[in-house]
Amino acid sequence: MSAGTYSFLDVQAALSGPGGSFDIASAGVSDEAIRVSMDGPKNTKTMGANGDGMHSLHAAKGGRVSISLLKTAPGNAQMSQLYNFQSLSAANWGRNNLAIKNPVTGDAIMCAAGAFTKQSDVGYSVDGGLNVWEFEFITIDEVLGNGLNPTGLIIP
Repeated sequence: MSAGTYSFLDVQAALSGPGGSFDIASAGVSDEAIRVSMDGPKNTKTMGANGDGMHSLHAAKGGRVSISLLKTAPGNAQMSQLYNFQSLSAANWGRNNLAIKNPVTGDAIMCAAGAFTKQSDVGYSVDGGLNVWEFEFITIDEVLGNGLNPTGLIIP
């Protein structure tokens, strides 16, 4: 029997694009943190009238990444400045890259050609809440590890 241990403390995440780059993992990430989701299914199954079937493999690798930051997090100012700079010209738009790694579990996710979906919604209430920044990426490549690193070495 094997057991694994996970901690967000091991997660490394960096965003880079026209106008700047910064470490997401230390930018004031909330408990909801970073969420990666693919746009749609990788397969379409088509059935024939006689019961034969066919699978169609979709080439698309696009998806969405949500980054939730605490209301008072310094990352909000960095995200806002990046958004404002990039939205000035199409030459700057859709050119963000995001790398997410967890060397302890062996996970590595590379996101390329990303654009902000919009400026984060902003709310003011009794509790500070979150600012959620969403991106759409043309390509997301995921390699998930086995959940443990028995050697204890940090994997670059």
